[in-house]
Amino acid sequence: MVLGTFMLMGCFVAFGFCKAYWQIIVVHVAMGMLNGNAAVVPTVLGEVTDRSNQSRAFTWLPVIYSLGGITGPAFGGLLVGKLTPTYPYLAPNLISAGLLLFSVVVVGIWFEETLESAHDDAHEAWIPEWLRNAWSKIWGSTEPRRNSWSSRWPRQGSRAVVEHDDEDDEEDDEGHAGEGQGLLHHSSDLDGTDEDTKHGDEHTSWRQILSRNTILVLLTYLVFQLSNISFNGLYPIFANADTPAGRDLSPSTIGVCLSAAGVATIIFQAFIFQHLKAQLGNLGSYRIALLGLAVSMLLMPWIGYKDDKPLFGIGTGQAWLYAELIAVLVFKNICAVGGLSSVMLLITNCAPTHGTLGTLNGIAQSLSAAGRSIGPFVSGGLFTIAIDVRPKGEALAWGVFGGIAFLGWLGTMGIRNRGLESDDWVGTEDHSEDDEAEP
Repeated sequence: MVLGTFMLMGCFVAFGFCKAYWQIIVVHVAMGMLNGNAAVVPTVLGEVTDRSNQSRAFTWLPVIYSLGGITGPAFGGLLVGKLTPTYPYLAPNLISAGLLLFSVVVVGIWFEETLESAHDDAHEAWIPEWLRNAWSKIWGSTEPRRNSWSSRWPRQGSRAVVEHDDEDDEEDDEGHAGEGQGLLHHSSDLDGTDEDTKHGDEHTSWRQILSRNTILVLLTYLVFQLSNISFNGLYPIFANADTPAGRDLSPSTIGVCLSAAGVATIIFQAFIFQHLKAQLGNLGSYRIALLGLAVSMLLMPWIGYKDDKPLFGIGTGQAWLYAELIAVLVFKNICAVGGLSSVMLLITNCAPTHGTLGTLNGIAQSLSAAGRSIGPFVSGGLFTIAIDVRPKGEALAWGVFGGIAFLGWLGTMGIRNRGLESDDWVGTEDHSEDDEAEP
């Protein structure tokens, strides 16, 4: 995390000095290649939590993203051109780089290493000797922390953090690793040697990652991110385009609608979502989120126009347009952030051991990046092709990606929830003979 954040800080500084389009492309490529924190952060969250508290931790992850998505553009826009006219975007990027530098220092000093295989003081290796000496004078000690969070997790030859019922314990003692069994449902014979454990973990990790349950979670996550980013790319194009294909809204109106939907989404995620997820479960919430994305895409081309007659004769056509637009955006954003929280929990609980969390999250974020790369290009191209089609040409792009999201929802119906739910869920897990069979 320290290295990724530091590299991202350097990219922000470089971005502030960009004056040509090719320079912007190079910096963006560097941002993607040099910073893997998108996979590291959920991995760390998975390592420092267990099933009793992971729901609360992962619920706040999309909230933080949403806060950044709302405050970042506004903050950056206010600072454009404030420092030098030659480099108008230098000021916001320097401020962002300063915040990242602060993060580097905080993580480097206070963060406890969660990876079991890392050296005890590996997290302190980047800190200069003079800074460590100064820190010791202030706090009186430079002793590295010896116990990582990962040492508290279940591993070969140890007891799981979360208690299982007698039936599950018997199955685990027999060495069965169910297709749906996740991170906190794994144990082995106490008599195994360290060398056997090492090779067994390596074999088990890839076997479980390639299981049907995990593959379905990853593939539907690809569809989820593809659909989500396609909606985000289509919305401003559709809202700003001339009628009848678009709705001829100004950029300021488009931004205000997004901000209003974002605030409503943060409130939902912070105060309502966790209670709903306790009733629906991780998998149930994820299924509803994907279906909700499909529905929101199918609804978007059917919102009204500014010059339409007001519904029920109340208000104006423009007011109804804004109300319908914000309603669809709120519904979509709720599904997006709720689905992201749920699928992150599913991916975490799919991992057979804590040592495979990084691998699994790396694969997930690679698939996510693929979806986020393809989505805007294809959706924008479809909208451009259909813009002159009459009537309702705008429904082509929305309908195609709504159908893709619906197919993703169908894919989630094949996921079994055994071993994938958190402790706060009030339902019961799936049980079948296939779950107990080795892949």
